[in-house]
Amino acid sequence: MRGVLRNRGRIEKKHNGMRALAAFAWLLLLVHPLATSTSAPASPAGVEVGPSGLPVPRFVSLKASRVNVRVGPGEDYKVAWVFVKPGLPLEVVQEFDNWRRIRDSDGSMGWVFQGLLSGKRTAVVAPWAGGDPRPIRAAARADASIVAYLEPGVMGEIERCQDGWCRISGKGFSGWIDREQLWGVYPNEDID
Repeated sequence: MRGVLRNRGRIEKKHNGMRALAAFAWLLLLVHPLATSTSAPASPAGVEVGPSGLPVPRFVSLKASRVNVRVGPGEDYKVAWVFVKPGLPLEVVQEFDNWRRIRDSDGSMGWVFQGLLSGKRTAVVAPWAGGDPRPIRAAARADASIVAYLEPGVMGEIERCQDGWCRISGKGFSGWIDREQLWGVYPNEDID
């Protein structure tokens, strides 16, 4: 019995020490609020920081020209389909270890190894719409001259987005497009 009481005493001392450490940390934060300023910036509403330290959800693009999309996060899971277009924009909606659960512009979801993804920003022009091509303008204004028309489904690289417009470029085109005509950029997102 005596050994049990000694062990209990040690446990109580450890808990008391942890309480003192927690109280000191809390006091430090109250007295010196800049102690937390080196951490990652706060995420916007509805966006969390994943285990990678990056926001979830977020847009990325395919780095490789052939990417297996799996039904689960690991090589032991069955391949659901294969992407064969590098640069294709995807939305990361979940993270697990080195795997990212992604959604494509059609709404299909699956798991991709994170090393096959890039932070390079790309977008697809109005994949939800058929029909009329979308105008690309010389400046970020609705009254700017039209420099090209892009068919729905055309992919391009996002150079920047501001004030509801995105500068997009690809083979044979470069200009500004209304952000609402793109999949691969959030509605109020600015990109430098």
